[in-house]
Amino acid sequence: MTAQERRAAILEVLSRSHQPVSAGALARRFGVSRQLIVGDVALLRAGGEAVTATARGYTLQPRPQGLVRRVACRHEAADMERELEIMVDNGCTVLDVMVDHPVYGQLTGALRLSSRYDVRQFIQRAGAAQPLSLLTEGVHLHTLVCPDEDALRRVLEELNEQGFLLDEDGWEVLS
Repeated sequence: MTAQERRAAILEVLSRSHQPVSAGALARRFGVSRQLIVGDVALLRAGGEAVTATARGYTLQPRPQGLVRRVACRHEAADMERELEIMVDNGCTVLDVMVDHPVYGQLTGALRLSSRYDVRQFIQRAGAAQPLSLLTEGVHLHTLVCPDEDALRRVLEELNEQGFLLDEDGWEVLS
């Protein structure tokens, strides 16, 4: 298998998988090193493919179905799980978290959380690690995909009730 064929096969695996696929699993599947897979993914990204690295592995970003909105939040690190539960409990998928760092600019972490199970797994993996929002005194953005305006309204209302919404108008239409 040539490198180009392997990269095409990686895209095929990612497009069919409903879960992230680790570099190690891809390496075993194609009989190459994990580092070679990491390089293949970098080349795929450079070529414009929407491959995202998460803590659980690589995913191919499908075109989001639904309303894509960005929500500005602020809370303590201890409130992260509750904030994420509010979003997924109302039917939305949390695509990412972003902060505006004064030195490095926009820093984004892929999340792709759509259920309480996903949230629990994320919180467990995070362990004692500090969230990105600590760099910005708790201020951060989440990109959400919501099935409809009603789901978004419910999320905004609950975030506001909990004091997590940065501003009552703290959301942006992305598509």
